[in-house]
Amino acid sequence: MHDPGYAAKADGPIARPYPEVNAGEPAHVCRLLEVVQTLAPRIAAQRNEFDSGRRLPDTIFAALADAGLFRLWLPQTLGGPELSSFAFMRVVEACSALDGSVGWLVGNGAGMSRIGGYLDEAVVREWYADPRAFVASATGAVGTATAVAGGYRLSGRWPFGSGAHHATRFMVLASTRPGDPASPLLCCYPGRADVTILDNWHVSGLRGTGSCDFEAQNVFVPAAHAHPFLGLQPTQPGLLYRMPPSSVFAWSICGVPLGIASGAMTSFTELAKGHSGNRAALRDREIVQATIGRTRAMLCAARAFLIDAMTELMAATDIGGQRLVEARADVRLANAHAAETATSVTEMLAAGAGAVAIFETCALERAVGDVRAAAKHIAMSPSNYITAGRLALGLDPGTARF
Repeated sequence: MHDPGYAAKADGPIARPYPEVNAGEPAHVCRLLEVVQTLAPRIAAQRNEFDSGRRLPDTIFAALADAGLFRLWLPQTLGGPELSSFAFMRVVEACSALDGSVGWLVGNGAGMSRIGGYLDEAVVREWYADPRAFVASATGAVGTATAVAGGYRLSGRWPFGSGAHHATRFMVLASTRPGDPASPLLCCYPGRADVTILDNWHVSGLRGTGSCDFEAQNVFVPAAHAHPFLGLQPTQPGLLYRMPPSSVFAWSICGVPLGIASGAMTSFTELAKGHSGNRAALRDREIVQATIGRTRAMLCAARAFLIDAMTELMAATDIGGQRLVEARADVRLANAHAAETATSVTEMLAAGAGAVAIFETCALERAVGDVRAAAKHIAMSPSNYITAGRLALGLDPGTARF
């Protein structure tokens, strides 16, 4: 059964494909979605600062943190909401519809709050006692972790530290035996004072995420601040923490491209209602009407595949075996398909808008850059098609990180 928090509202605005708040929502999900909408004017007013600063303004980050949007997967036993997978996706999608960078940081930051289900409870309580706690994660490189008394000495440089400027902790991958491909990887969590942020985030999309490289040199990480990357054992009983970590990691950002495309559809619809000189409004053109209908169908289908894949992963988690292997492959497949579809939808809408969509003042221009950037993430890579195809053909996944 699908999560009731993802029920669609029949009488919502036809142009906005992501479901609206309705009476059937759990109260805490309604509150979160309502808070997201109250932040819309502030985000719109400061959006130009996203580009000039190449990070979220401190006031916007603080507003998101104060709303609890960076701890959506923190266990209930530790004071968090522990949202279901579907409610989490819905909140991330709503944030992304307002702005891709906002949605990206909510997906990443809130996704990392799931560490509360794996680390020692006392450690997590200490970290999240800070109401603005934010863990920036980077898995695009592997550092070194040399075992010493009580923990590890960590060194390395990692890319794509989304939210690095505001992060209170960083999650990085490290090997205890550098140069040995068979060495198990560790997830280590150095503090903000232990890393140096490198100001290299000059990009064409998701400019407000501040996803800079960062590095650490010979930093001590206590053993309690590290855990295995693979074969992770949960410390909390919830299904969220029992599901394969790599699958849930991929899920944490799947709502971003869909939300960006949903926001683009809203922008296009508003644009299509206007008039230009003596010309009829865009919405009166049959080709524009068809574009709205087609893109809506595409987004709804992509979302349905995601929900179906996660539903199966949840059912297969405690069964295991081949069923779980196939479910994990389908989650990655649905992620890649959703990102691909959202990119196509956004580009179709920008094309339908015509020359106005090339101006920086047009929301569609930003949406195209943001959705293209989001789709580059490894969790949504076209290589997921290869992995799913290999498994369907009776081969191994072809990747150690599956």
